[in-house]
Amino acid sequence: MTKVVYEGWMVRYGRRKIGRSFIHMRYFVLESRLLAYYKKKPQDNVVPIKTLVIDGNCRVEDRGLKTHHGHMVYVLSVYNKKEKYHRITMAAFNIQEALVWKEKIEFVIDLHQGSQAANGNKAYASFEYKSAINNGRTASSSDRDSQCSAQEDEEESHHRTLLRRTTIGNGPPESILDWTCEIDSGLSNQNNSDQVFSRKHWRLVRCQNGLRIFEELLEVDYLPRSCSRAMKAVGVVEASCEAIFELVMGMDGTRFEWDCSFQYGSLVEEVDGHTAILYHRLQLDWFSIFVWPRDLCYVRYWRRNDDGSYVVLFRSREHANCGPQPGFVRAHIESGGFNISPLKPRNGRARTQVQHLMQIDLKGWGVGYFPSFQQHCLLHMLNSVAGLREWFSQTDESHAAPRIPVMANMTSGPVSSKKYQKSQEPSIQPSPSLDQINAASRNSVLMDEYSEEEDEYQIPETEQEAYTDRLENETKQMVLDEEPMDQIDLSCFSGNLRRDDRDNSRDCWRISDGNNFRVRSKNFSFDKSKIPAGKHLMELVAVDWFKDVKRMDHVARRQGCAVQVASEKGLFSLAINLQVPGSTHYSMVFYFVMKQLVPGSLLQRFVDGDDEFRNSRLKLIPSVPKGSWIVRQSVGSTPCLLGKAVDCTYIRGAKYLEIDVDIGSSTVANGVLGLVCGVITTLVVDMAFLVQANTYDELPERLIGAVRASHVELSSAIVPKLDASPT
Repeated sequence: MTKVVYEGWMVRYGRRKIGRSFIHMRYFVLESRLLAYYKKKPQDNVVPIKTLVIDGNCRVEDRGLKTHHGHMVYVLSVYNKKEKYHRITMAAFNIQEALVWKEKIEFVIDLHQGSQAANGNKAYASFEYKSAINNGRTASSSDRDSQCSAQEDEEESHHRTLLRRTTIGNGPPESILDWTCEIDSGLSNQNNSDQVFSRKHWRLVRCQNGLRIFEELLEVDYLPRSCSRAMKAVGVVEASCEAIFELVMGMDGTRFEWDCSFQYGSLVEEVDGHTAILYHRLQLDWFSIFVWPRDLCYVRYWRRNDDGSYVVLFRSREHANCGPQPGFVRAHIESGGFNISPLKPRNGRARTQVQHLMQIDLKGWGVGYFPSFQQHCLLHMLNSVAGLREWFSQTDESHAAPRIPVMANMTSGPVSSKKYQKSQEPSIQPSPSLDQINAASRNSVLMDEYSEEEDEYQIPETEQEAYTDRLENETKQMVLDEEPMDQIDLSCFSGNLRRDDRDNSRDCWRISDGNNFRVRSKNFSFDKSKIPAGKHLMELVAVDWFKDVKRMDHVARRQGCAVQVASEKGLFSLAINLQVPGSTHYSMVFYFVMKQLVPGSLLQRFVDGDDEFRNSRLKLIPSVPKGSWIVRQSVGSTPCLLGKAVDCTYIRGAKYLEIDVDIGSSTVANGVLGLVCGVITTLVVDMAFLVQANTYDELPERLIGAVRASHVELSSAIVPKLDASPT
């Protein structure tokens, strides 16, 4: 067995379908040749969910911060460049944990790259290294000339790491000026003719709240009155770069504790893991009775440099979903952001230099005539650096994961000409602690342990939209292509639980509409999309509701049951016997019938397959349309592979297959069942059965059948006679 380099719990991040993400807690193990993850901490002979062979061709792609229900997770994607679509995506609620994994994985990659370089791949390595520097934009805040010389010096000394390439998104948008890189004024004038000022010279104008406040020395003849000079605040915060970065990126209730200019913020659009469009309302206290409030719509880009520093850049941008808001003046950020750089620790505590720059045009007809208003508001925003310092001096670095509320659609519209009247701001929910988030994720794993929603494939985000139209067309075509089911005479079948198709009927069953359930589409192996299930493959002809002092197995041998009647008529039947344990044992048996199995079909292979194949494919989709909230939450609607969740016994007869499902064999299922049985007469339960499709040829999935049981009474169950010999 190879040596384990690193292991631990991480977040499994992916997408079920276009525009919807999911997270699960998974146990990742990194070995010297392999990266794998499991649903539980692995023991002897446990097979991983997914593996990836680590060699010199592997890459670690920095996917950045992703939004999941408002919470931000830091995502890494590991893949082999020869098989780019075979990848493992992992994430963490804090960037420190993600960086540890990134470092460990890159260390293993470096070991393999070193052996490749020794075999004569050095020239290629140098080329790849230069490409990584240019495309990844990983340079730190230094002069361009010194960057080039440093690259040349390092190419020879670090040849073992030359092949490694870590991408960091698509790079900053062209409209954003990276003010953290001091650009030579001569170069700026030659190559950037639209540049109206130099970022080279700063003047200290005051010290305030323990900060040094600098003002840019302008070298231009004209600047709009309403646009302030660029100013920046520089201060030292006793915290790690990662902790400060996570706090800066959040826009939840915690921001009120350190940013005095913050009123409300939300996510407009997530461009990629490093770029997002944000909406921001400013809290400015300068004659608020007479001056309208300001809001912002801007693009935010961030990156992490090789020296461990973080750069966050701002610039205003228009967006179709974030038009002007009534009662607000839309301000314009010309340039801004944070530069978070590590310093040498002092007395064992991490220290970080934080620079906050802002050049903003507050707009409005009277702003240019009140320079004091511009300066007051700008200093108000820059004081957030002092707020960061005080926040960390009174708390430790462990805090909630960064959270950004998702903004409701704000389409462009005319701005009201009436004077702004204060309205109630959107309520901001307190962000849960990291322990609460992790605990919730682990609880969802417990209930979801045998769910089929594991992300087996990854689709590049840039290619998702290309398949939207194709998916819709496929869904429509499926509806058109469905052939009507062969008519079967149902009058000869009967069970002791009656059928009643009325909505308000009780103690009965009826066939549930297949479109109430979503199953894997033809493109599921690529984009995780699902579609309404449509018509069933088999006809539900009867339901039996039994009770006895012992468990009832092989009910198909009962004389006169639906299976026996179907066999006499030459029909094939599938009996699903849900066994409910207790002082009195109950069984609800569903009888599905069809004329004959289609040779070579997935259903035929399931019926004639071995138990291992059946256990890996038999799926149940549950739902509780009517019932108490706690029961609906406990049962849920997540598809479940029955053979992996509980013990299933398969009995193959000449013209039938019976499946005895022992619900009592699972502790989790037993607990839920105990809750359900106590209120069963108040419930309406939907169940759909199908064979899971795993390959492209097997897709799309089709339901075997679906049933709705309404307000079933325990007293209506009967004791069956099972003495007859099996067919």
